[in-house]
Amino acid sequence: MSVQHGIWKIGDKPQPLAAVRLDSESLLEEKITRDISILNSSWMLIGRQVYTDFGKYIDLLAIDATGSIIIVELKKHKTPRDVVAQAIDYAAWIENLPPEKFVQIYSEFATKQGLGEKTFDEAFRAKFGALPVEDEINSSHQMVIVAAELDASTERIINYLNDKASVAVNAVFFSVFQDGDNQYLSRAWMIDPVETEEHAVNTGKVGEWNGEFYCSYGVGPGSRNWEDAVNYGFISAGGGRWYSKTLFGLKPGDRVWVNIPGTGYVGVAQVKDNAVMADEFITPELNLKGHYNLAADCGEDEAEYFVPVSWLHQVSEAQSVNEVGLFGNQNSVARPRTPKWVHTVKRLKEIWHLSF
Repeated sequence: MSVQHGIWKIGDKPQPLAAVRLDSESLLEEKITRDISILNSSWMLIGRQVYTDFGKYIDLLAIDATGSIIIVELKKHKTPRDVVAQAIDYAAWIENLPPEKFVQIYSEFATKQGLGEKTFDEAFRAKFGALPVEDEINSSHQMVIVAAELDASTERIINYLNDKASVAVNAVFFSVFQDGDNQYLSRAWMIDPVETEEHAVNTGKVGEWNGEFYCSYGVGPGSRNWEDAVNYGFISAGGGRWYSKTLFGLKPGDRVWVNIPGTGYVGVAQVKDNAVMADEFITPELNLKGHYNLAADCGEDEAEYFVPVSWLHQVSEAQSVNEVGLFGNQNSVARPRTPKWVHTVKRLKEIWHLSF
């Protein structure tokens, strides 16, 4: 069932704004190119009109913090069957590309868009706060159909691919509203984009999960502090649902290995309780050195969430373990299924002399 948009101007009596047609979906592509956050603020745009080996062009190409590649295809004048089939065709091509190909794609895109001299690695770090992990680039991919209007046929196809074929495909459509000389763009996703991202990761990984959780604990000025986590027994994440939602997959008794991106592994802990909002966790007795957003200040989506833990082993940042071959990922919490993760857990147990 298609989502219907509506915007009302608040006054003595709410007045609905008139819906108008978007001039063209090419104009929508231009707007998204200028600001990818129109689609998703957790993505970095790396290509526009990307030429494929079979003579066609991908409208837009993006990457997220985990290295997942997002293929964005605008419906334009194509039929539902054509636009979905085209996106799948592009995904089949993307799937086998090496990491260096995306570096090349970004370089060409940055040159055309006048984005300066930043390399792919520099742009990735500026966006996500850490350098990309080569093995994680293109470890999964997603497809997103963008349309001014979404028809029932497209919805049926996308739902079938997600439910029956385990294909991470989503759709987003836009409406334009007029208020005097001003126009407003409204966006609606067919499926929660967080679900599509999780779907992509789960279908992109191979191998069995070893039961051990991974945590990426970002620290820095004006952000989290590792000493806080050690002293008060927690791991945390925030700054958007993409970052905090994975914390809710942790249950009491789970074991979590903690990595500070760009620094190394600093500890392993056992979960004591479910995730809670900063407003519930932080009390006046806690002498925290870091900064943690409260829902009262920035809303529940942007707030920090805390998972109480008991540390089984922890070291200072200066004693962190950072070796070639250890697993790395930007997910706040993950269930890695790669052989590298099995090696990582085994290696950390050896270094820290852990026998559990």
